[in-house]
Formats: sequence, C-alpha cells, structure tokens
Amino acid sequence: MIPVPSGLRVWLATGHTDMRKGFDGLAALVQDHLHQDPFSGQAFVFRGRAGRLIKVLWWDGQGLCLFSKRLEKGRFVWPGTAGAAAALSPAQLAMLLEGIDWRAPERTDRPRIAG
Repeated sequence: MIPVPSGLRVWLATGHTDMRKGFDGLAALVQDHLHQDPFSGQAFVFRGRAGRLIKVLWWDGQGLCLFSKRLEKGRFVWPGTAGAAAALSPAQLAMLLEGIDWRAPERTDRPRIAG
C-alpha cells in the first residue's frame, strides 16, 4: 500500500475512462474535462469501464506520478455520473485503494455513553 499524504486533495473523475491513456492523456483529461491543473499537487483518480482497474495521476513537485491498481476480485466503488469530479479525503482514497466502500464504512466498535 502506498501511503497517502495527509492534506492531499483527491478528485475522482466520475464515469469511466479509457485505461489505455498514460501520463499525457490523463493530464489532458484533467485539464479539459475536470478543469483542474494536473501539476497542482492534487491527485486525480480514474476508473476503467469494468471497474477492476484504477489509475492515480499525481504531481509530486518534481514530475508526474502514475499509479495503477487492478483488483483480482470485486470492483472499485465509483460514483455513476459522468463528466464531473467528486472530492475524496485521503482516508477515503486509502479505503478505495483497499477495495472498501469508501462512501459508507462501518464502525467495528460503537461509542459508549459516558457516565
């Protein structure tokens, strides 16, 4: 697991993306469709049509980084609307990368009433 820096702004490119795209193609999508700067230090996450592959494009201050992950079982949870971006917290991105439903994680321990 790649650690996600705290304070990182994360954007999901909703809908599906052609996963044949690399650095330049995904950076162009960030500029043209998401209206964001791919060199801003924010992370941009893309998912393929089948839902088993995601790519993360991120500028680390020296160059663009492109991370990908393929699930062998299951699918990545993804918003359905195309043409927009959804914001995630770094914790939600970590859950997404683990294949966990980041929209409604369940607590393992319920808080107790004080007193």
